[in-house]
Parts: sequence; structure tokens; C-alpha cells
Amino acid sequence: MNTFLQNIIRFSGLPLIIIFSGSFIWLFWPVLTDLVRDWGHDPNNSHGFLIPIITGYFLWRKRQYILSAELNPSNKGLFIIFMGLLVYLLGYLGAAHTTIRVSMFIFIAGSVIYLYGFSMMRAIMFPYLYALFMIPVPYYLYETVAFPLRLFVTSVAVKFISLIGIPVIREGNIIMLENITLQVVDACSGIRSLTSLLALTVAYAYISQNTLRRRVVLVLSAIPIAVISNILRVVITGILSRYLGARAAYGFFHEFAGLGVFLISLFIVIGVGTLLAKGDRGHKEKER
Repeated sequence: MNTFLQNIIRFSGLPLIIIFSGSFIWLFWPVLTDLVRDWGHDPNNSHGFLIPIITGYFLWRKRQYILSAELNPSNKGLFIIFMGLLVYLLGYLGAAHTTIRVSMFIFIAGSVIYLYGFSMMRAIMFPYLYALFMIPVPYYLYETVAFPLRLFVTSVAVKFISLIGIPVIREGNIIMLENITLQVVDACSGIRSLTSLLALTVAYAYISQNTLRRRVVLVLSAIPIAVISNILRVVITGILSRYLGARAAYGFFHEFAGLGVFLISLFIVIGVGTLLAKGDRGHKEKER
């Protein structure tokens, strides 16, 4: 057993770790399996498979900070655990999946505070918060954002298609060309790639940027990048559909275009992050 795990066990004692870990698994195992099922069946949430791996990396990256944290176990953690169980019960009675999933994180926070103290909770705060990306965006919130975004993407795309001389009419999120009618769905609005892109951008920003301001700028840049990339996707699909027909809008091309747009967005984010990091180094050199 390595030194890191030995110290973790020494902090609170093996029996308590077993009790709290066992309780967590017994209570939340159905929640975890339900999460994995969502990741596998809903393309909007497929990034969930990466989040535990990235979270583990962040915990390992901060291991020295974690091991040097002041240990002051607090009984206040029991109150937080109780609140987590209450939230779990309310979610169960109301069939609210998101509420139940959030209760899992409240339980974890309470357990850490009870076993190790608030200093330890602060030490793991970023990985802890990042792990929340595992929870899919609630459907009602997702639809609240997706609907106006579909309309916006459709409107802008139609203007670009019109500018290059292709006759086009727009009705809501429907694009009507001479030979085909296209519907801009969630996948083309940018919301699907945005959730995944934000999760990866937050991780990249944390690793690549040295200041909070630059990290925030980089994360916020992912929003217009995802939207603009998907506008480009709709424009290209509209142009190709005008000349190639339905095969350009459905099937393999449609799926490949979605993957291509996401990869382009990711590369642009990396480029923005590289420029921000260079700007930071240049600023420090000037100060010297």
C-alpha cells in the first residue's frame, strides 16, 4: 500500500472509513448505476464517463496539499450527512432524479467533514465541485436553454445561407430550401456539445491557466465557441442539402458533422487557452 493511502487511513481510522464507504455504496449504488445508464444512452451526457477519471487525476494532482491539510474532524459533518439523507428522501418521494443525485454529493461532503474536517474539504473543493459535472442537466433546465438557442442558431444560419444567394425560408427552427426542409434540433443548436465542452474546458482551464481570471475567461469562451461552431454546421448542412439533397442532412454525414464540430470547438478552446497562457508569461517577463 502506498504512502498516500496509508496517510488517508491514518487520518480517521480504517473502521470508520469502512463504515462510511459501505453506507455510501449501500445507499447510492442504484443512483450510480442510474447515472451510468444515462451516460450510455443519452449523447448529451456521454462526457459523464470522463468526469470520474478527471476528478481522480485532480485529487492525485493535489495529493500533497491534501496530505498537509490540518485535520480537525467536526461533528457538524453529521448534520450535513443528515441533510443529505433528507434531500435524498425528498427526491425519492418526488421522483426527482437530480435531487437524489445531488444528495449523494451532500453525503460525501458531510462524511469528509466528519472524518477529516473543514480544512480537508477545502483541500478537495475543486475536484469535488468538478465531479458535479457527472450529474446531467435537469431536463426542464436543458429545454429552457435549448429552445431559444435553437431559434437563435436557425435565425443566424438562415441569414448566412441567404447571403450566398440560396433561396431559404425560416419558420421557427425549420429551414425550408427549394428541395428539402431541415429542422434544427437540439444536437444542431449547440447545447449538446456545450455541456460536454464546458466540462472539458473547466478541466483544461484549471491545468493550463495560472490565475482565476484567465480560467474564467477561458471557460466563458467555450459558450460562444460552441454556438458559433454549430451555426457553421447548420450553414454547411443547408448548403450541401441544397445541392446533394437529404443525404447531406441525415445519416452518417449528420453524425460525422456533429463529431467534427465538437472537435473543432475543442481545438479552438485549446488555442484560446494557449494564447492566454502565452499572454500571462509575456506579462510576467515584462514585470521582470
